[in-house]
Amino acid sequence: MFRRRTKPIKGHYQSIALLEEVVLGGIKQFVLIRGENKANPIMLFLHGGPGTAQIGFAPKFQKNLEKDFIVVNWDQRGSGLSFSPEIHKEEMTIENMLQDGVELIKHLLERFQQSKLFLVGHSWGTVLGTLIAENYPHYLHGYIGIGQVANMKKGEKISYKYTLKKAEELKEEKALRELNGLKFNPYDMNYLITQRKWLTKFGGSAIGVSDFNLIYSNMIFAYEYTLKDWMLYMKAGRFSLESMWTQVMEIDFLTNPLQLEIPVYIFAGKQDYQTPSELAANSVNNLDCPHKEFVWFDHSAHLLNFEEPQKFYGQCLRIKEMLV
Repeated sequence: MFRRRTKPIKGHYQSIALLEEVVLGGIKQFVLIRGENKANPIMLFLHGGPGTAQIGFAPKFQKNLEKDFIVVNWDQRGSGLSFSPEIHKEEMTIENMLQDGVELIKHLLERFQQSKLFLVGHSWGTVLGTLIAENYPHYLHGYIGIGQVANMKKGEKISYKYTLKKAEELKEEKALRELNGLKFNPYDMNYLITQRKWLTKFGGSAIGVSDFNLIYSNMIFAYEYTLKDWMLYMKAGRFSLESMWTQVMEIDFLTNPLQLEIPVYIFAGKQDYQTPSELAANSVNNLDCPHKEFVWFDHSAHLLNFEEPQKFYGQCLRIKEMLV
C-alpha cells in the first residue's frame, strides 16, 4: 500500500519477480518482470490508451502466462508509474515511444541472453507493436495484436454508429440526448469521453470484465502500485491521451497493405466496437507476412486478454510451441 514491490514467485526453477526502473529515451520508466523460469521466452506487453498503464492490474490475469513466459509489463512514458511532471507534451510522440520500445526490447534480450521475444500489443499498443514488427522484425519471434488498430478514422465512425444504435434499441433517453447533442469529432476529448462512456455501458468495450475488476479492486491490494500511484493514475492517463491522440487518429494500416517479415496473430473480441473487430479482420486480409492467423474471442469485446484470460493463455501457449 505504501511501498512498491511485487510478490515473489515460488517454484522448481529459477524464477524472477522484479519491479524495476529503467532509463529509456533518457526518461526513467518502470517495468514489471515476472516468470517462474528465467529460461522461458520473453513476452512483452504494450498497453493501450495511450496512457492505460497496466502494471497495477495485469499480473492477477497473467498467472498462467508466468508459468511459460517471462512476462514483462511496461508503463510507457507519461503513464502509470512512468508519469512525471517533468515530461513535456512535445516529448510524447509515436516516434519517441517506438524508440523507447526498441530500447527496452534490446535491454530485455541482453539481460536474459535471448535473441528474440514475443511482442503483444493492445489497442494503442497495437500501433506501437505493428511499427516495431515492421521496422525491427529481427528482435521478434512473432507479434500478437489485441484490439488491433486498422484505420482510426473509420473505426471511430463505426464506434459512434454502434453506440447510437444501441441507445436507440434500448431507448436509453439520456444516452440519446447526450450522443445526439454531440458533434461527431473524435479528435475532441469531450466528445471522446462521452462516446466512450456510453460505449462501455452498452458492452462495446468490455463484457467479461468490469472497471471494478480491473482497476478499483486493485487500488488497495495491488503490491506494484501505492495509493499515491493510483491517485496519479487518471491524471497520467489523461496527460498521455491528450498529448498523443491527434497523432494516433492519423494511423491507417488499411490503405497501404503491410508487409511484415514475422508471424502475426490478431486476436479480436466479437463485441469490440472500440477498435472495431471488422476492421481488424480487414487488416489481416491486407497483410503480407510468412504466417498469419485471425482468432475470434466470442465472449469478449476490447479487453479479451482480461475478459477471457484462460483462452488467451491457451492461444499464447500454442503460438509458443509453434515458434520456439
